[in-house]
Amino acid sequence: MEGQIATAGPDKSGYEVRAEDVSVMRGERLVLRNLSLTVGSGVAIVLTGPNGSGKTTLLRVLAGLIRPTAGRVSWRGGNPGNDVAEHGEHVAYVGHQDAVKLGLTVTENLKFAAAVSRRPIERALACLRLEPLADLPVRRLSAGQRRRLALSRLLLSNAPLWLLDEPTLALDAGSIDRFGTMLAEHRRTGGMIVAATHVPLPLTDTISFQLG
Repeated sequence: MEGQIATAGPDKSGYEVRAEDVSVMRGERLVLRNLSLTVGSGVAIVLTGPNGSGKTTLLRVLAGLIRPTAGRVSWRGGNPGNDVAEHGEHVAYVGHQDAVKLGLTVTENLKFAAAVSRRPIERALACLRLEPLADLPVRRLSAGQRRRLALSRLLLSNAPLWLLDEPTLALDAGSIDRFGTMLAEHRRTGGMIVAATHVPLPLTDTISFQLG
């Protein structure tokens, strides 16, 4: 995919992630070509496009998990590839897989997620209505309940940049609405969102970026 987008957000925190002329090869296939974007505080970008168009690849590039074949990514002017662990402190990534620990309860999973930020888990339990499930092992949860758990961990992170890959997968309408409240609050405090999706997200005032 070839494209360019430049965005700016309210200057609340000084956070900014920038991709400049980024190209990515996967095997012998060029997935992203000369793509540029800038995401500032309070901005939400929604990535759309068919499977294989590079949405997940772009998220992983912004997360510092994939190095571009050409071009560069910068975080507040620095190169996140120089210290992936340090950059990881600024990024909360929710991929296709929920990445929850099946043998632990919902509460134990949230406490594990809060170990670094030391944030209390009560808000994370309440926001997506996980309280009735708090003591259940995750292996007993439905796909939608596991997704709610994965998304609730965003509230236990100090990361300003949320990278979300099909975040509403398996969610019911009520959970999607409550997730929208989470997103709005994150942006209100200067947070940034880049989300890949095939369906509309509960976000307003977004910038749409079509891939493929």
